[in-house]
Amino acid sequence: MALRIETGIGALLILSAAVRAEPLTFEARHRHLRKGGYGVLSVEALKLSFRESGKGKAHSREWKYEDIQQLVLSQQGVRLLTYEDVRWQLGRDREYTLDGLPEGFAAQVRETLLPRLGSRLVSAVADPDLKPVWQIPAKLERRYGGSQGVLAVAENGVVYRTAAADTSRTWPIGDIENVSSAGPYDLAITTAERFAWHRGGGREVRFQLKEPLDEKRYNKLWKAVQRKKGLEIGESK
Repeated sequence: MALRIETGIGALLILSAAVRAEPLTFEARHRHLRKGGYGVLSVEALKLSFRESGKGKAHSREWKYEDIQQLVLSQQGVRLLTYEDVRWQLGRDREYTLDGLPEGFAAQVRETLLPRLGSRLVSAVADPDLKPVWQIPAKLERRYGGSQGVLAVAENGVVYRTAAADTSRTWPIGDIENVSSAGPYDLAITTAERFAWHRGGGREVRFQLKEPLDEKRYNKLWKAVQRKKGLEIGESK
């Protein structure tokens, strides 16, 4: 009985410490349809908040973590997808974009956000700590053009590194829904990343590879994704 009481008290102390923890604060700009408004972004234990100053005080917002569908974290900004409807846009989910954050912002807040958001946190940053087993130069395809970079595969994730703004990505193996290929110069990764108009299902990201992808490497990546999902993998695949 004493052990249970001590364990319960310990858990309460940890929770209390988390709640009391000082928020991380950063000057940021809330992107509006025209220009934007400046204020302070606070990353707290139970929520995110943005306090806009000046004439834009009405744009100040708070978001509990459970009310965030997805948060895309980049080097100098965040894009928040909420459950709010934009009625005049036929129920499109409302997004908030904050930019102008200081260099190193993503690294400072990631460890706070990850345990609270899990797979809802999308890292638009190439993780420098991920050690690739192999990598290959590639072009990320987009509807109106694309970006040039390097696709790197590690035991525990996939990284796309590019100089294009907000386009790099780090996908832990557990956040990848599927991989597929139409040939040695093609690789598609289906992720859980979502957009305001895109509900349900995964988003496919397709790469044109500048060097042929070895079949053994592709098969190993495919198996790693399937095993992470708890699926039985036969030796024939």
